[in-house]
Amino acid sequence: MRLETLAVHAGGECDAATGAVAPPIHLATTFRHGPAAEKIAGYEYQREGNPTNDRLCAAMAGLEGGAAALTFASGMAAISGLLESLPPDSHIVIPDDCYTGLRVLGAEFLPQRGIRVSTLDMTDLDALDRLCQAGVDLIWAETPSNPRMQVSDIQALAGIAKAHASVLVCDNTFASPVLQRPLQLGADIVMHSTTKYFGGHSDVLGGALVFAQAGDLHQRVAHRLHITGATLSPFSAWLTLRGCRSLPARMAMHCANARAVADFLDAHAAIERVNYPGLAKHPGHAIAARQMSDFGGMLSIQVHGGRNAAIRMAGRLKLFTNATSLGGCESLIEHRASVEGATPTSPDNLLRISVGLEHPDDLIADLAQALE
Repeated sequence: MRLETLAVHAGGECDAATGAVAPPIHLATTFRHGPAAEKIAGYEYQREGNPTNDRLCAAMAGLEGGAAALTFASGMAAISGLLESLPPDSHIVIPDDCYTGLRVLGAEFLPQRGIRVSTLDMTDLDALDRLCQAGVDLIWAETPSNPRMQVSDIQALAGIAKAHASVLVCDNTFASPVLQRPLQLGADIVMHSTTKYFGGHSDVLGGALVFAQAGDLHQRVAHRLHITGATLSPFSAWLTLRGCRSLPARMAMHCANARAVADFLDAHAAIERVNYPGLAKHPGHAIAARQMSDFGGMLSIQVHGGRNAAIRMAGRLKLFTNATSLGGCESLIEHRASVEGATPTSPDNLLRISVGLEHPDDLIADLAQALE
């Protein structure tokens, strides 16, 4: 079954009780059981599992080609739920360009649990291989990366991970399974902030992990999720499941619009650099072309003139909204160094852009007037 068809039907079976085509929302926090706690219909308490979340888990696993999936209250809950399930004395490697929340988790919280964190350029395969020779339990890849849009070779990373008995996790938020299937390329686990492209409308928070195998690590993370309680609400699960149905269609439009915007900005004299893997001169273009079906709706730019010029441009935009997050219908822009906290790692002149579903000519006109 092709992915476009799977996206419409995964987790979307007609309701057995009513025949409803739209999946029902089960909001119950508790479910009737027998006098000795026998599960009559397979459920006991919402935090342990509920029918709406089960539908979403089935859809996520199906779309990523995994054996099992877990949903969480946010993308960060999914990240921390996985990494904090590792035993003390574990050693993990994260990218030097990655989501700020992961970087802060690695710097402040994981060491408190006895987990050692190394930071590395994930495009430097030789450096990663040398580091793994000293013992690495988990490799975290983020491709394309946030916000510099670096591209990591997932298949090559998987080969290194396998050679050193490491777990390879890939954050697939920017690409979505429509554009990239990390499990097919050898990754062990895929992470999503489902808040972004899966939700698609800037109105639902969530996260997910999809496992290639439902083995010991999956069970440990599931147990931690159950006990610590960072579970996704049924209504959020329902909204995300609805987003799955239109994901391929939306991603096609995001990609087409982003390509037009990137081409315009790449030719503009006021722009120092466009970070977009769809450009032939991008350092990771060849790898992205091999492992992605298209290049996504995300890009970042670096503006001539430094921080002040970048903020001036962002402030002059009318269609683009200055806001965090990505993957919604509306186009967003943000000065990443300003939102990364006390220790930003993004260049002062960098603006991250989430290209939405507006007409590309209108978006380009807005960018043109802002750069005048």
